[in-house]
Amino acid sequence: MTINHNEFFRQATLRICGRLGMDKALHDAFTHIRQFIPAEAMHLYIYDAGSGVLKTVASADAEGGRTLEVQTGLPAAARQRLESEGVPYVWIINDMAEDEIGALVADSLNLTGSSGLVMMLRLEGEDLGAVFVSAPGRDQFTEEHGRLLSTLNEPFAVALSNCLRFAEVSRLRELLDDDYQYLQEELRRMAGDQIIGDDFGLKGVMELVRQVAPLNSPVLLLGETGTGKELIAVAIHNWSPRRDGPFIKVNCGAIPATIMDSELFGHEKGAFTGAHALKRGRFERADGGTIFLDEIGELSPEAQIRLLRVLQEKEIERVGGTRPIKTDLRVIAATHRNLEAMVREGRFREDLYFRLRVFPIVIPPLRERLADIPVLVHHFIQKKSRELGLPVVSTLAPGAIDRLMDYHWPGNVRELENAVERAIILSQGKPLTWHDLVPIGRPAESEGHLDEDLDLTLDEVNARHIRRVLAKTGGRIEGDKGAAHMLGLNPATLRNRMKKLGIPFGRKAAP
Repeated sequence: MTINHNEFFRQATLRICGRLGMDKALHDAFTHIRQFIPAEAMHLYIYDAGSGVLKTVASADAEGGRTLEVQTGLPAAARQRLESEGVPYVWIINDMAEDEIGALVADSLNLTGSSGLVMMLRLEGEDLGAVFVSAPGRDQFTEEHGRLLSTLNEPFAVALSNCLRFAEVSRLRELLDDDYQYLQEELRRMAGDQIIGDDFGLKGVMELVRQVAPLNSPVLLLGETGTGKELIAVAIHNWSPRRDGPFIKVNCGAIPATIMDSELFGHEKGAFTGAHALKRGRFERADGGTIFLDEIGELSPEAQIRLLRVLQEKEIERVGGTRPIKTDLRVIAATHRNLEAMVREGRFREDLYFRLRVFPIVIPPLRERLADIPVLVHHFIQKKSRELGLPVVSTLAPGAIDRLMDYHWPGNVRELENAVERAIILSQGKPLTWHDLVPIGRPAESEGHLDEDLDLTLDEVNARHIRRVLAKTGGRIEGDKGAAHMLGLNPATLRNRMKKLGIPFGRKAAP
């Protein structure tokens, strides 16, 4: 049969390089090649010189192509033969049983009694693997078959290289997806299912969070530095339908104004000096999830205009770009600044302010929710003792909670957390005292009436605090001047808690 070598090469190359899946590409090539070379099956191998393993990755016959993971360990002599510089591109095996490598392959693929045609795949001087054609019986292949197959060395090598790279990209993407899911779970775990203080000083805040979380409305978190605005933003994200999407945090005050637009909205290659490649901005990365813009008052005027477009048009445009990019994200902004004053002074756009202020949530400072301090302290003690690897969890000295509640906490919850960590480090295993805090307001209560050896539990701390508040209100629970109002609780909730803690009320509390 007369063979048009150019047409053979062209048709075979189209089939070899026309698929990403090596099993399908190998079968397409096999159906063409078998018209010119006697073949019952074709196999694709990768050779790992480090381990001396010949791995069958794909196989094709008349029934179709399939991926395989058959590993064949080679003895030293066979490895030396494959790795020697003089190994030919193509060689013929007249009987698989008579060839040291062929016998191993025949045994692993059940090809006993067959002959073979082997072509090493080399690309840019590197051995990638091999193509092996088998046919039943002895002496099925000729030198002409070998020369014809050798013309396909480069297409097969390129296809195998692309296949390996595609497989590696897929593997890395799976790892990235797995890492992303893990990080999302860690984010939820760190935020916790419950915000500390959600049934005391933050009760009203958390009610608002639960109302707005299922929606897509922008949220504006207002409050002093250290009040926990980021935790509230995480809670909104975790309780929303977007919980499985990304949560991207942007500290607007930490990004220089010169690169603010590029960081938020990305840039095209060549948009400015140093833009050597396309870069996706934070808004693109938040697609399908939530973007948290902390310190929103620090945005440059140019970035404010772009953010307004995101909120109005649901689209962004990269720096240097010429086409809009649709986005599907939720914006949560936060600031400790007075945005209304900034609007009056012309430092913040009024239209952007009202776009962001669809659902404002004001987070009260710690000094206005003193009832949260006992439970926060116990939470931070447990957390910091674990982080510091301490064998024993630190305890509280008598009067320590009173001292903390007499302090004004300008740094809010963040300062309290740092104070707990510092006290644990300095205590060297002794009960925590916080004698270095300078109280304001009324002096701390005398510690003489407390048992010096008392180890305070969370219930005991809560009970002491409730009794102290009751003492201030003269035992009154309801009303504007009652203990329930001071503690931020419903009167019925307070009575139930007092009953649980064994604190008498009503007639039982009468002397």
